[in-house]
Parts: sequence; structure tokens; C-alpha cells
Amino acid sequence: MHSYGKNIKSSSPKRGVVDPLIKDFQNYLQVDRGLSENSIFSYTYDLRKLKQFLEAQNKNFLKIESEDISSFIQSQKHSAISGSSIARSLAAIRHFYHYLQEDNQVNANPAELIETPEVKKSLPEYLTIDEVNELFACISEDDPYELRDKAMFELIYSSGLRISEACKLRMSDIDIDNMVVTIRGKGGRERLVPFTEKSHDILKKYLNWSRVSILKKRESDYIFISKKSENIHRKSAWRILKKYLDRTSIVKSVTPHTFRHSFATHLIENDADLRSVQELLGHIDISTTQVYTHLANKTLSAAHKKHHPRA
Repeated sequence: MHSYGKNIKSSSPKRGVVDPLIKDFQNYLQVDRGLSENSIFSYTYDLRKLKQFLEAQNKNFLKIESEDISSFIQSQKHSAISGSSIARSLAAIRHFYHYLQEDNQVNANPAELIETPEVKKSLPEYLTIDEVNELFACISEDDPYELRDKAMFELIYSSGLRISEACKLRMSDIDIDNMVVTIRGKGGRERLVPFTEKSHDILKKYLNWSRVSILKKRESDYIFISKKSENIHRKSAWRILKKYLDRTSIVKSVTPHTFRHSFATHLIENDADLRSVQELLGHIDISTTQVYTHLANKTLSAAHKKHHPRA
């Protein structure tokens, strides 16, 4: 056995103090990679767990062997941590040591050859077209706040937005005449996404009447605003959606993100090519988009089983 760290004198940091190596890695993720705050938080959380494990073995990040990481992964399994969480943790550790290797702080990546645990992928929940229509039909266009909600959810479904993207939209981001919206997504990446005629009509009505009514004499750069003229928070959007779901016969577990899953699934079902859907969703890796082909195939299989005479 040999240590992957160079001969750098290092002692275990005190608990509660952010390890300098983690802090440098956070800065790298933010500045060089442009990752979101949520992604950086996940990386940091996983590395702090590893740090705590190593401290119990009187080791640190720079004095580590591949067997230490294997032992850490085993400890996670014994703690009943889910396979997906363990896979995410191992990915963070690999990335961390790749960064340290590039920075000449370790000789090699001790996590490089460790096998990722098999993760059973669960397909995301989505609404059928009939369910989407039922939900939108129960939201009034005569109440200024309900019209705001309908405009927001219609745009999310129309353009496949993340709820965080919709909540942060500003007036300068939307071109109402050309029916296109500029999305600033994860890591500061921008993409232009079209929206539908239906979404256009409701958005126009909201912007010309409902939004003005909610603002009164106040001002705001955000499109979807609260009573205080601030942008709607994504947690508030979930509570708002739940109110409308209670008016329907839908029994699925539905969140604002379900509209994004429904958007992608319905496009694939209607023969949209995978690359186009990937661009619209803002996915870097097409494998992330491919899950929606499984959803579409599941729907086709159900239809085949129901209607084929020999099924």
C-alpha cells in the first residue's frame, strides 16, 4: 500500500472549521466550473462526510489510499444510505481528487478505479395531456393572483423551465412578440427557449392586467411577483400548486418540476428528436435527457398492451 498524497505535512482540521482544501475546491467549482450553489453545497456535504471518516482513522485528505475510500463507501452502505446518494458522494470524491491531482497536491486519484454502486433509476412522475388540461382549467383567469399562477405554470410547461428559472425571470428576459424567453440556468449558462401561443396569450393578459394590479404603484423587475412585489419563491410555488391540485381528480405526486418532466415527455411522445429536447431543457449531457425516452416507451408499451388483440 502507498499513500496517494505527496509528503506535505498536514494535520486534521478542527471540527466546524472548513478544511482549506474544501474551501479551495469550492472556489474552483464556483469560478472555474460555474456550478450552482446547490451543486457546490452537495459536493461540500459529501467531502465533509469523508473528512469526518478519515479523522476517525487519524488520516486526512492528502494521506489517503484507495482502500480508505472503499471503506468509506462500505460505511455508507452499512448506514443504510441510498445507492444514489453513495454514487453522488463517490462522484464528488473523484472530482475532488482530480482537482487535487491537477493542482499537484496528490500523485494520483485514489477514487479513480473504485466501482460506482449500481443505482436503480426511478422514472420521474409526469402528467398526461388530459391531466395538464384538467389542472389548468381549474385556475381562474379572472382573479389577478390566479392568473399570475396560471401564467407561470403555463410557461414552465410550455418551455420546460425549472421552477427556480421561472421564479428568477425578469422583464428583460422575455420577448413577448417573438414568443421566446432567455433562461439563465445552472452555472450561469444561457439558453433561448420558445413558448406556445397558449402561453403567449395568458402571459400577455397577466402582464397587461394582473401584474399591474398586484404591483399597484410599486415597481419590480421580476415577471412573477408576490404581494410584496418580490419574485415568487420556489417553495411558495409548490404551496400554490398544491391548492390547485386539490381542485382536481389528479392523485399523482405533483410538484412544479413535474411540468418540466411532462414537457419533455410529451415532446418525445410526439417524435421530437432527443438533441432538440436536450437543448430546450439545457442539459449538458444527453444521457440526462434519455430518461424521457423511457417514459415515452412506457406509455407506448401500456397502449400496446391495452389495444393489441393478442396482448
